[in-house]
Order: sequence, then structure tokens, then C-alpha cells
Amino acid sequence: MAYVGPGAGFAVASSFLALFLGFLYSALALVTWPFRQLRRLLRSRRALGRAQVRRLVILGLDGLDPRLASRWMDEGELPNLARLRDHGTFQKLQTTTPPISPVAWSSFQTGVNPGKHAIFDFLARDRATYLPRLSSAEIRGPGRRLRLGPWAIPLGSAKARGMRKARPFWCYLGDAGVFSSVLRVPITFPPEKFNGVLLSGMCVPDLLGTQGTFSFYSTAPRPGEDSRGGVWFGLQRDGRNSEWFRALLPGPPGGKAGEPAGTGVPFRVRPRGPDGAEIRILGRRFPIRLRAHSDWVQVRFGPRLRAAHGICKFYLKQVSPELELYVSPVNIDPSKPSLPISHPFMYAVYLARLLGPFATLGLAEDTWALNEGALDEDGFLEQCYQNHAERERMFFDALDKTRGGACICVFDTPDRVQHMFWRFHEPGHPAAACHPDPARYATVIADLYRRMDDLVARTLAALGDQDLLLVISDHGFASFQRCLNLNAWLHQNGYLALKDGCDGSGEWLRDVDWSRTRAFALGLGGIYLNQAGRERHGIVKPGRESEALKAELQDKLQALLDPSGGRAAVRQVIDGPKQYSGPYRNDGPDLVVGCHAGYRAGWDSVTGRVKGEVFEDNRKAWSGDHCVHPDDVPGVLFSNRRLECGRPAIVDIAATALDLFGVPVPRHFDGRPWRMAPQRPAGTEPAG
Repeated sequence: MAYVGPGAGFAVASSFLALFLGFLYSALALVTWPFRQLRRLLRSRRALGRAQVRRLVILGLDGLDPRLASRWMDEGELPNLARLRDHGTFQKLQTTTPPISPVAWSSFQTGVNPGKHAIFDFLARDRATYLPRLSSAEIRGPGRRLRLGPWAIPLGSAKARGMRKARPFWCYLGDAGVFSSVLRVPITFPPEKFNGVLLSGMCVPDLLGTQGTFSFYSTAPRPGEDSRGGVWFGLQRDGRNSEWFRALLPGPPGGKAGEPAGTGVPFRVRPRGPDGAEIRILGRRFPIRLRAHSDWVQVRFGPRLRAAHGICKFYLKQVSPELELYVSPVNIDPSKPSLPISHPFMYAVYLARLLGPFATLGLAEDTWALNEGALDEDGFLEQCYQNHAERERMFFDALDKTRGGACICVFDTPDRVQHMFWRFHEPGHPAAACHPDPARYATVIADLYRRMDDLVARTLAALGDQDLLLVISDHGFASFQRCLNLNAWLHQNGYLALKDGCDGSGEWLRDVDWSRTRAFALGLGGIYLNQAGRERHGIVKPGRESEALKAELQDKLQALLDPSGGRAAVRQVIDGPKQYSGPYRNDGPDLVVGCHAGYRAGWDSVTGRVKGEVFEDNRKAWSGDHCVHPDDVPGVLFSNRRLECGRPAIVDIAATALDLFGVPVPRHFDGRPWRMAPQRPAGTEPAG
């Protein structure tokens, strides 16, 4: 559920079996290593002999915006990006419809539109139940368990199945003998086999099997409604006069027989003065400072034979007047992964041994903890840049070891920071009105861009004359000031009906009467018809009736005005099946709502609530977004070489990568390769 909550829980397999199989694989790989290396060397030499470059380095900066980059380049704040602009290439990069990370990065890696790779949003709907599911992966736990006393030990392992169709370009490169290092590209979980190494990115679950569930502990009662994205716990004293408070860190489902709610690890915490505390967990003790994240802490759930291993960080938000402690989502431990998160399986273990523990969760920056007040702004920024530093170490290690071929790494930090700090970047944003000191964070986004410019400088310094660098983003950014509840609008205009006695406050369309509903919204701007013969309780006839209903909805939504100021909220409502091509074009939304900048599908709309106003202010920390019309949020393309690329699009990059290494571009690709102009590279020395 990504942008709106932790998502559905998945069972996690026994890490013992996974590690055992991993070691067997490693032993076999060791025996056959000399023969495989010789064969790979011969194929690689033949492939690289046809290549136009020695290395293709793709630096993905998720969400980097071309307008902000242009502004700060012109002001002299981004000298290295400006150098690429002046001596290489800088252009806006067309994104996808809709301009959402899982969609755009899927088109980046496969070279095709969503109708061919089948990723249309973070969420997809189940046509039988009308409930949402994660669009990118399906994970199922072991079907059978062996009961030994109080324990239920899984027989077999969890199965993860990727839902993205179409092959990534690095698989085609690998077939031709070209090696690739691929780090944290979204929608690469579960990892596919190819000639290279890969660490999965967005949509890797946490150890609970969700897309990120934090824990928050407090001596004060939790006010208001239930939290999204996390679980709140009360802290209880460990004895009447004890200084210690006891708590439980929730773990994955399973463990003891008859415990479907999951296992847990008990821990204790006690204050140590006004600016610190002490934690005791699994026989270890360590201090934590006020408003600072701990190092990664390894935790183990269940008995040793079937233990699930994770890592988490503790953040002491407050000591007095109430004790408040945040614990990050429990990430899969990369040194003992309970699910395959890399290819080969041992690549994650190698990185953990080389660089230390690191975040493995696909959405590792805990945006909902900041939205809900479990983290403050400083704690969130520290978390972002700690994760970013881990990613940099992986990237430069891969760059050093990938002497020929492709090296690709995506950094999520620009996306997450802009989402959460746009309210301070834009004067008058309603989400900043309730903050006591908005001026303190006014330069956070500018500082973010300077940090990315420094990353580009260090990347350039590691390149040679025969290396091509592409710095790209999947989309840009825009303001998110006003929420548009599409389901409320559909209800008020007679397209969606509620069950008798229901008020529409139930999540995930629980209150909807499908026998009288013609259309409903799901995800970040998709509208689906309740079509007969397709949806379980469909009533709209396919063909002429469906087309007429789509046209009616398009006309009405494009004429919709926000009563607060009279502005148009929707720039264009796009007909999905006509926008896409390919075998899966009818699996996506029937209509895609492309809002004007400043508007987005509201929080209640995304979670399937019908109750409420059609328009309301967005007062959450999540205050910037890109789920608008794609023409309003193009990405960026920088290169150290001049490229002949016309009006470049993110879907072109896969074809370009294949063409650079002399690999034929498959006929089903929608993207077209760019050409390098006959000139020398921009250089490898950083500016400034």
C-alpha cells in the first residue's frame, strides 16, 4: 500500500532453510567457478568488442525535478550538474502515465509501456473481491508446518512471485555476455537471475511482510484515531518501583502453534538523565541519545531452527514529560536473509559482510512515521541520509568492481525528502501552517540538491574516458496542497452507491453496494468501471455503455472546480486502454485522473473511504507529490556526453543501453535508442 500505509502482511519463511540452500549454492558455485569465469570472460570480450562504451553508469536520483535543478544550476549552487549541462546533455525526460515510481521505473528497465509490463500503480484491484493488492509482488508462506511442542516449524519456504511482466534490459545484456551491477532499482523484487549482481529495491517487504510498519512506544495514551503505517504501544513499568519500562517488539506471523498474530521480542528501556536512555534486548544493553538513531540492532524471532532474522533502529524522541521511543520497521537482515533480496542470494550477505548492516526495506525512509508524529523532522532527515550513505558505499563498491558493462543504482532520498519537506519550500502551504518553526526547514530541499550534486562529482571522478554517465530521474515534483476524494465525488454524483445504513467511513470500499455502483476509484488516481463480465458484481455493459460512461466521467471531472478559489482540479482524465498498448492494457484503470499541480487523490480516496468532502486541505507532512498530469512532472536527463535524443523519454533508456553494447533492440520495445554525438566526454574531474 506504499504511499498510504504498511500494506498487507505476508508470511516470512524460515531463514535456516534459505541460508542452507544458499550455502549449498555457494559450494556448487565454488567448484564450477573456474569454468564459468572462463566462459564468461570469452563472452564478455566478444560483447565488449562491439560496444560503443566501456561502462554505462546510470545514476538514478528518484524525483529530481528539472525546474529546481535549472534554478539552482543558474544560481551556481550545482556546479557539477551545470558542467554536465554545458558540456554534455541536460533535458527534461518524459515520464509515464501515471508518473508514479513503480510505473516509471518498470518502463525504465523493460523499455515498454505499462500495457506490456502490467504495473499501473502501487495497487491493483482484485476483480472478485474489489480489494487492493500490491501490484508488484505476491508472497505466500509455506503451506505446511511441522508442530514440535509449542512451535510450528515451516516446511518449505515462502514463495515470492514478481508481478511485473517483460524482461529488464540487463537480462538481455547478460544473454549477450555483458555483466551488470544493479542496486536498488524499484520493482526488482523478487530478484531475477541474469549475468550480474542485483540488490532489490522498492517493494521489498519488512520482516512482518508489510511495506513498512514502525512501532512507537509511549508512557502517554495514544490520542485520536488509529495510526497508519505503524503500531502504537503503551509503556508499562517493569515492577512497581522499577526504573525500567517493558515492551514487546512485534515479529513476523507464525512461531508458536496457535499464534497467528505473530511472535515478538521483549525488550526494556529506562531513562538515563534528560537526554538519553538505555535499551536491553536479547541479552544486550546499549545507550541511545535523545533525538538520535541507534546503530542497526540485530533481532531474532522464533526458535533458532526456524528463526527469522531482522535489523531495526531505535530513536529516542522524548524523555520527559513522557517517555517516547520510535522503532523502525524491522528490515530483513541482509546477512541472514529470510527471503531472497538479491541475485545471487549471497550478494546481500557479501555486502553486509563488507559494508556492515544496511536497510533492505523497499521504502526504508519512514514517511508515515513523520506523518503520524512518531518521528520528528530531524529524526526523519537523519534516517534518510543514513540510508543514503549506505547506498553510496554500495554504489562505489559496485562501480569499482564493474570494470566493463553496466552499473545502475537508484537513490530514493530526493523523492522522500521532497515529499515530506515541500511544505517548507512553498510559501503558504497549508501543511506548514501548524508547524511551530517552518523557517528552520526552508532550505532542506536546496541542501538535498547540493548533496546530489556532490554525489555526481564523486561519480565523475571515478569514470574514465570510455565511460558514459546518465543521471536520470523517473519524474519531477509538484505541490500537494489540496486533496481530491474521487470516491466521495463519485458517490455524490450518483456513480457509486452505499449499502443501506452505511456512511462510507469503512476503508477499502467496505461500505459500497456493488449492485448499484457503476464506477469506483482505487490507488493514486485510477478509476475503474464496475463492468459486467469482468468485475464479480459488474453492472456496466462492456462496449458502447462502458465507453459512454467513460466519456461522461471525463467531461465532468475535467470541468470540476475547487470551491475554494474556483480553480480547476483536473487537467485531463486519460482513457487507460487507449493510452496503453500490449497484452495487459485492459488490466489497468479504465481512467487515469491527471490532476493539476497542487491537487492529488486524497488520503481517504486512496484508502477507499467514501465519506467526507470532495475537497479538503492537505495538512500532512507529505506535502509534495508527483501523482499529477505527467506533462507537469517530467524527470531529468543529464549525461557526460552530448546525446542525439530528440524528446527523450524514460522508456528509451533500455533500448539505449542495449544499443550501446551492440545488442539488438527487441521489436516489442516502445523506447528508441539515443545516439552519442561524435565528441569527447565532458571530463572526469569534478567542478568546484
